[in-house]
Amino acid sequence: QVQLVESGGGLVQAGGSLRLSCAASGSIFSSNAMGWYRQAPGKQRELVAGITSGGSTNYADSVKGRFTISRDNAKNTAYLQMNSLKPEDTAIYYCYYYNDYGPGRSSNYWGQGTQVTVSS
Repeated sequence: QVQLVESGGGLVQAGGSLRLSCAASGSIFSSNAMGWYRQAPGKQRELVAGITSGGSTNYADSVKGRFTISRDNAKNTAYLQMNSLKPEDTAIYYCYYYNDYGPGRSSNYWGQGTQVTVSS
C-alpha cells in the first residue's frame, strides 16, 4: 500500500500562483510515477501533469508554460508549481501515484484531493 498526503491549494486571484505538494509513503517501488489530475464541477477528471521516477514529465496542453511539475525522490514528494492561474484552472486537484512493475503491471493510488479556486 502507498499513502499519499497532499498539501497546498486554496483561493487565489487570476494571475496568481499556488504550489501543490504530494508526499508518498509506504510500498514505494523504484520505478514509479506521480502527478495530478483535476476535476471541475460537471466535467470529467483530466490529467494535469505527471513525472516519472526518472524525471520524465508530461503536461496537459492547457497548462504548458504555466505549470511546472518536479519531484524530490529522496522524499518521495512531487510538487506542482502553478503560475499565471486562470479561473478555468478552478477544480479539485487529485494527486496520483503508481508503481510500475513492467508492461501492464502497476498499482495505482490517489490522494484525497485539494481544492484550487481562481477568482477573476
